[in-house]
Amino acid sequence: MVVLSKIYTKTGDKGETALGNGDRVAKHSLRVSAYGTVDETNATIGLARLHATGDVDAALARISNDLFDLGADLCTPDRENDATAPYPRLRMIEGQVLRLEAEIDVMNAKLTPLRSFILPGGTALAAQMHLCRTVCRRAERLTVELSGVEDVNPDAVKYLNRLSDWFFVAGRIANNDGADDVLWVPGLTR
Repeated sequence: MVVLSKIYTKTGDKGETALGNGDRVAKHSLRVSAYGTVDETNATIGLARLHATGDVDAALARISNDLFDLGADLCTPDRENDATAPYPRLRMIEGQVLRLEAEIDVMNAKLTPLRSFILPGGTALAAQMHLCRTVCRRAERLTVELSGVEDVNPDAVKYLNRLSDWFFVAGRIANNDGADDVLWVPGLTR
């Protein structure tokens, strides 16, 4: 359990931070950038929830919690040492990815197929979902880049990939099941 009794510690004043395993790294390290962008994605969810209700709000709350799990996963390297750690490592699991896929399938069944790309916009919630999607894609790119140089839980990458798709489909749902989607018209302003 986390106990936060003092918010500032001054331990990062020289540009370093502690990872979940206690290692100190530069705040600009790729690992910190990856889980920091996951945190940024989570902040965009907080804004989206200002416009969400019912099932969508509940799903965003679940996803927000998942993103803290993902941050914990990414901030703790050395997957091969998980079994000998002094406490259980929190790792993303396939079930979290499968849940997103199932939710995407349910939402997508309500939508007509697209004949054009979508521009961000429509309802306030849809616009916010597109912001969530693009920040999530950046988190995914950074996590994939990190996986090229360090061990990363493959389910963490899969989760981010599905989550950006989830935001896209949820944005269409937020646009009155796609009726208010703002469609790209190629060359419209030439």
